[in-house]
Amino acid sequence: MEPVLETERLLSRKFTLEDAAFILQLLNTEGWLKYIGDRKVRTIEEAEAYLLNGPLKTNEHTFPWLRLIALKSNNTPIGLVSLIKREDLEFIDIGFAFLPAFMGQGYACEIVSETIKFAFGKLHLEKIIAITLPDNKSSIRLLEKLGMQLEGDYIKKESAEKLLKYGLPGF
Repeated sequence: MEPVLETERLLSRKFTLEDAAFILQLLNTEGWLKYIGDRKVRTIEEAEAYLLNGPLKTNEHTFPWLRLIALKSNNTPIGLVSLIKREDLEFIDIGFAFLPAFMGQGYACEIVSETIKFAFGKLHLEKIIAITLPDNKSSIRLLEKLGMQLEGDYIKKESAEKLLKYGLPGF
C-alpha cells in the first residue's frame, strides 16, 4: 500500500482492518482516554468495527481524513493523524495521537508538519485549526512549535467541555 505522506523516518497511510490490534492499543492508552475520550473499544472485534465506521470510510480528498503513522524502517504503527470537519467549526481540525513509547522523539512534529503542508498544498485548505484540552501541555507545545496561534476557547457542543482553539492560516 502506498503511503500518502512520507518523511525521513515516517510514513502515513490509509488504515486497513489488519490495523485493529494497533487501534485497540492506541484507543486505550492513558493519553487517548484522558485527552480524546473513551471510545469503548475493548476487543479486536470492536476495533474492527471502529475502523469500518471511521478510518476505513475516508479517502484522500474527503473529511474526515484519518491516517495511520508508521515507522518507515519497519512499518511499526506508532500513531495517527487526522483532518476532520466538525459541524460547529468553520475550518478543518487537525488532530494526532501516538503510542506512549513513541512520544517525545519528534515524530509528532515531523508528521503533523508534513500533514499541514499536504493540507494546504494538495487539499487547498485556507486555514487549519486544532482544539485541545487546556491541560494537554504536550499538544499545546507542539501546536505552538508548528506556528499555530491561540485563538481562544472552544466549547464542545455535545458536552459543554471547554477546549482551547488554535489556528494556522494557509501559506
